Amino acid sequence: MKTKIAIVEDEKTYSNMLKKIIDYQDDLMCVAQFFNGKTAIENLQNYAPEVVLMDVQLQDMLGTEVVKKMKPLLPDSKFIMCTTYEDEEVIFEALKNGASGYLLKDESLQKIIQSIKDSLQGSSPMSNSIAQKVFHFFQKKNISEKILETLSEKESEILKLLSKGFLYKEIADQKCISIETVKKHIGHIYRKLHVANKIEAVNMLKNN
Repeated sequence: MKTKIAIVEDEKTYSNMLKKIIDYQDDLMCVAQFFNGKTAIENLQNYAPEVVLMDVQLQDMLGTEVVKKMKPLLPDSKFIMCTTYEDEEVIFEALKNGASGYLLKDESLQKIIQSIKDSLQGSSPMSNSIAQKVFHFFQKKNISEKILETLSEKESEILKLLSKGFLYKEIADQKCISIETVKKHIGHIYRKLHVANKIEAVNMLKNN
């Protein structure tokens, strides 16, 4: 029995090329092509594809939003992003929303076909440059976590309050300490985290 593949891609020439190479395989078949996100959301469930090749920049919405809406409805389907976008925020938004892989369109068609098959075996296929970005992200995340662990309990509490938008006076009132003591703690936080200001400190906390 052939594996069912759906394509969500607004560039028709590329979509048709993908369909052709998929249908050429003995064990794969393209059951649907969608050229915008709205139509994909309305109809994907009807086809119950095992793999969905998903563009990021569709005419009406981001492919990452389609994945976010459809993954809970098609939990067994593998969503593989196939795009020109290498932006880190887009990559991690896609993965967070449930994408199983992330390929660039300049990959060979053979690589894309193999990635489809690999995803069915539980792999998370990625283009090399994307895999490096993911690796570096988690490497930085681990380093940030270790640095945050150097904060004292009081400093951690103050940083959390800063991240929620509390002013120095409000933090002082909550912790029953003086504003000068709050400032001293914040100075220690900046030095330990190797940051220059509140925005950098808060971003480090939020990214972990």
